[in-house]
Amino acid sequence: MTAAAPRFAVISGEQVQRIVTGHELEIAELIEAVYRLHGTGDTVNPPSYFLRFPDRPSARIIALPASLGGPLRTDGIKWISSFPENTRSGLPRASAVLILNDPDTGYPYACLESSVISATRTASSAALAADRLGRGRARPRRVGFVGTGLIARHIHTHLAATGQEFEDTGVHDVSAESAAGFRGYLERAGTKGRITVHETAESLIRTSDLVVFATVTAKPHIHDPAWFAHHPLVLHVSLRDLAPEILLESANFVDDIEHCLKADTSPHLAEQLTGGRDFIDGTLDDVLTGRVDVPGDRTVVFSPFGLGVLDLAVGRYVHDEVARRGHLHVVDGFFHELRRHG
Repeated sequence: MTAAAPRFAVISGEQVQRIVTGHELEIAELIEAVYRLHGTGDTVNPPSYFLRFPDRPSARIIALPASLGGPLRTDGIKWISSFPENTRSGLPRASAVLILNDPDTGYPYACLESSVISATRTASSAALAADRLGRGRARPRRVGFVGTGLIARHIHTHLAATGQEFEDTGVHDVSAESAAGFRGYLERAGTKGRITVHETAESLIRTSDLVVFATVTAKPHIHDPAWFAHHPLVLHVSLRDLAPEILLESANFVDDIEHCLKADTSPHLAEQLTGGRDFIDGTLDDVLTGRVDVPGDRTVVFSPFGLGVLDLAVGRYVHDEVARRGHLHVVDGFFHELRRHG
């Protein structure tokens, strides 16, 4: 008996955007469920593979293979490029696709545009961390964004959608044009309170209770621990902004220790400086499950490397919702040679 030919669908970025917009609370619940699943060991999340180019040292393409168990069962891989020079021509820095594989046959069943999926899972993870790491601390009234691209915009969207409101929103970017563009987005989004564009990162950090780093920097550019004397909560999403000395004076939480302490991230540099990992206080899952308490008398830094299992979960959510609505674009005959002997 010959099995039915597997089908293969392509889901566009427009479709992805349509599904994730307005469903931030559902996605937040999904992201938390995946962190808990990862914490129990019911995932496979190998190290990311970095493809680098000798003639293009600022560029890279990263492969994130992963497998989800439990009720979210699926396998797949995200293939995401980061070409910072794109921004000079107006193109976004990152582009990506996500392949979902059937866990029973191994056949890929969907290819999704994934820059939006990647931004969504990153933003939802950051909003979850802001909520859970901030419990027991004074509610942040002033938020500041260092770096004002796509990721910053998505983080702001997810913070707002999960009920986190601020009296002041600070903005800083090395590009005045980008900072002005982000301010325009904030105004169009109906952001409450005052919006301030800061000329320096120091000014923004010193006046923010919650600091979001969403830059494309390759090495630390923030070096003075005194800027954090007021002990803010820091979402260190871009991973390489902070000098090790700042981390060593802070409480540090990551999404996955083995993943985060590599590729010259700020936590990796801190490990190299100290020769150990004692400066890591725990993972976000440790906080979610109550295994670790978050101190209220120190700067708290969340440095997420970004787990492929989060991409899989959001990608499957999008695929299933597009299918439920009857809008899947199936590529007929994508798998052609299905008879072993012709």
